[in-house]
Amino acid sequence: MRIDYKLSDKFDLGIFIPVSLLIAIGLTAIFSSTYNHPTMSGNFNRQLIFGIAAFIVFFITYSLPTNTFKMISIPTYLFSLLLLVVVLVVGRKTSGARSWLDIGPFGFQPSEFGKIGTILAMSLYLSRKNTDIDSFKDILFSLSIGLLPVLLILLEPDMGTSMVFIGMILILIFWKGISLFGLFVVLSPGGVAISALFGVYYFVGSLVLILVMLLLFRKDIFFSGSIFALNLASGFFAGSLYNALSPHQQKRIQSFIDPNSDPLGAGYNTIQAKVAIGSGGLFGKGFMQGNQTQLQYIPEQWTDFIYCVIGEEFGFIGSIIVLILFLFLFLRILKIAASTKDEFLSLTLIGILSVYIIHYLINIGMVVGILPVIGIPLPFVSYGGSSLLVNMFMLGIIANVYRNRKNYT
Repeated sequence: MRIDYKLSDKFDLGIFIPVSLLIAIGLTAIFSSTYNHPTMSGNFNRQLIFGIAAFIVFFITYSLPTNTFKMISIPTYLFSLLLLVVVLVVGRKTSGARSWLDIGPFGFQPSEFGKIGTILAMSLYLSRKNTDIDSFKDILFSLSIGLLPVLLILLEPDMGTSMVFIGMILILIFWKGISLFGLFVVLSPGGVAISALFGVYYFVGSLVLILVMLLLFRKDIFFSGSIFALNLASGFFAGSLYNALSPHQQKRIQSFIDPNSDPLGAGYNTIQAKVAIGSGGLFGKGFMQGNQTQLQYIPEQWTDFIYCVIGEEFGFIGSIIVLILFLFLFLRILKIAASTKDEFLSLTLIGILSVYIIHYLINIGMVVGILPVIGIPLPFVSYGGSSLLVNMFMLGIIANVYRNRKNYT
């Protein structure tokens, strides 16, 4: 009993066990989905090796002095920006995006490393004693730290990863304690940009709404005018951004609205994913018994569409178990972040949690057809070495904070 107490006091099994189970489920699904594939049958062995390496990274990160993360914040952020620039020049193009760097036989996505750098840099800035998140200067500077890597990622172009970064930035600012007006300033340009994509009438309507809101807030006329100009510019920028997307990304957005408009093209994955999950029933068809999975109806289902494999072969029960494991993990991380009095560490944990949650929501959403297909993997489950290593590094930070929580509470 004494040993168990010491273990739970220093090591949080509440985050380690769910993640270990998710990785095991992912390996099972990867094995099933690639076993009969003519060229991808080695993915299971590669993921297994990366999984072992990821656990080593986790325990190393867990053992570091906690103040290490604050010390490496700026160097990590600057190095991640450098990698994002380098990948634009010499990166490998995959699925229309120049997002991979190759080092010998291994490849990785700098955007994955950029998540760590951006979280640490924003947390460091927002945790400064003299930071006022409701001041225009601090809001602008905070957004600049987060949006600089977003702009570089959009140049690849990788819309899915950019959305993860944007969501992470907004959640960090919200956790810092932004006011209602500050939240309006941050969110309104995005709302106007989205409305502009639906047509000029929606665009004009959103601008009228913004004008009414600014009058209700009764701020300085120059400040209000600047906010209105920012919203106006975001609407014009949205059209340019949509036109800058590659054709296959535009088709994904169009097929989200109506998957049957291109059932053999952009809407194919969504339709087949629904068929796979729906055919699983309550208990599933059994391990390596799924028709959609074994006959390779869904391209690269070991990555972004791995949840289809789980749904078809392990049914509703298996799908729900995965969701419960994620929800338990999220609540546990939130509890640790909320109990940590060191603002930098609390913000860092919330940034990490936001990355996990956004990946989780977008991936599950696109698989069941309620969100567009934008190429977002399911954390700890989908195939991908760099993603798994980064996710386990971030989990190591959380475990590290838990280990030293008595020093920061």
